[in-house]
Amino acid sequence: MAEGTVTTIIRKAVFKAEPYLPQVPKPKKKIPLSTRLLWCGVALLIYMVMGQTPLFGATAPEFDFLAFARVIFASQQGTLVELGIGPIVTAGLLMQLLRGSDILKFDFKKPEERGIFQTATKMVTYVVIVAESIVYGVAVYGPGVSDPSILYVMVGQLMAASIIIMFLDELIQKGWGLGSGISLFIMAGVAQQILWSLFSPLPAGDGGTIGIIPYIGQSIMAGDVSNILFRSNQLPSIFGLCLTAGVLLILVFTQGMKIEIPIVSTKYRGFSAVYPIKMMYVSNIPVILASALTANAVFIFQMLWANANPRNNNFFMNFIAQFDPTSPSTPIGGLIYYITPPRGLDVAALDPGRAVGYVLFMIGIVIVFGRLWVELGGLSPKSAAQNLLDADVQIPGFRRSNKPVEALLNKYIPSVTIIGSAILGLLAGASDVLGVFGSGIGILLMVDILINYYTQLVREQVEVVMPRLGALLGRK
Repeated sequence: MAEGTVTTIIRKAVFKAEPYLPQVPKPKKKIPLSTRLLWCGVALLIYMVMGQTPLFGATAPEFDFLAFARVIFASQQGTLVELGIGPIVTAGLLMQLLRGSDILKFDFKKPEERGIFQTATKMVTYVVIVAESIVYGVAVYGPGVSDPSILYVMVGQLMAASIIIMFLDELIQKGWGLGSGISLFIMAGVAQQILWSLFSPLPAGDGGTIGIIPYIGQSIMAGDVSNILFRSNQLPSIFGLCLTAGVLLILVFTQGMKIEIPIVSTKYRGFSAVYPIKMMYVSNIPVILASALTANAVFIFQMLWANANPRNNNFFMNFIAQFDPTSPSTPIGGLIYYITPPRGLDVAALDPGRAVGYVLFMIGIVIVFGRLWVELGGLSPKSAAQNLLDADVQIPGFRRSNKPVEALLNKYIPSVTIIGSAILGLLAGASDVLGVFGSGIGILLMVDILINYYTQLVREQVEVVMPRLGALLGRK
């Protein structure tokens, strides 16, 4: 089918369906920052309450098939947020890949074109919600349900909860809140895991508490501190705490690394500033996309394995994925084995090749998605040059036209995209292997999200004085 034909079909479908799609309306005027933060708090509270509300009629499965992706999808097993933001991220990933491969052609410089693409993404999100709810409900909870009507109710709960999550994200993105719901939910989930690893008083398998802080107190009172540095079964330890602190410091340091290009205003005489090109130019989007793609691949092959190769005796399936029959969430062979992290030093030591392979895989796939996102997200040298001109600024010594500015930016942006993506992939992969609190990918996402929120708060203040410059700074 021709590319233009696919785009035309999408446009027609959007025009027919848009009047019937429920939408969160945009605010008619700029909402004060305090009110937007309040809406963020309300959305987060609703999400957290849903995360503590169990699925009606569900019996906890013996194994958690999404354990490896809980942080990325901000989900909780056996609750209304069982699928978390997974359907939203998956639909967004699919649409971005279709646009990046030029199967879908939309000109994002035109507001109406961007609106059509966003509506199409929302329609795809509904399809993904229905598909994932049915597949997950039947495959994971179906075997434990004797009454089909109960299964229908559970699938309906998964669909309804995912739609509510989609609207919470849309509420924040439309301007009622600050940032995006996806980022907010991920950040809250990672912070919750870190706090749990630090302070949980619940008993662990080694006779102490899960939280490392109360465990240290227990060890000191018992006069035995020999086990606080390392603990078995991936339990929080002093080593993990120090490693988490070290990764946080590295992330904060690298986030501050940037190339500054001087700019002057063509509208306000005497005004000068710098245009920052950060080392982490691609932000956290490539990591989310790479993690979502990996998580979906693992989940799909888990389902295929459970139905087609439960005894690991199919040669073709063994090449792709093998799982432990006594613990179906644990890969033991195939390509899937090398794209899932061996969490903890004790696990990595059993197969160093897998640990190295996973880290290299993360570096490679994050670089690929980083380069893709630069083009899709309007961060390419050409787009950045146009943004500078649209913001009524220019670079001293360069003519105020696209080509010279684009040539200058082309010296830096492709390089920092690859280097920054490689650093992100290395930190995410290595941290997962070494066992930091909240997982390596979770820590990376949380820090980047917090820094982005700080940047947005700064932009809010700048926009009060210079709206166009504030919008420009917000893109970085």
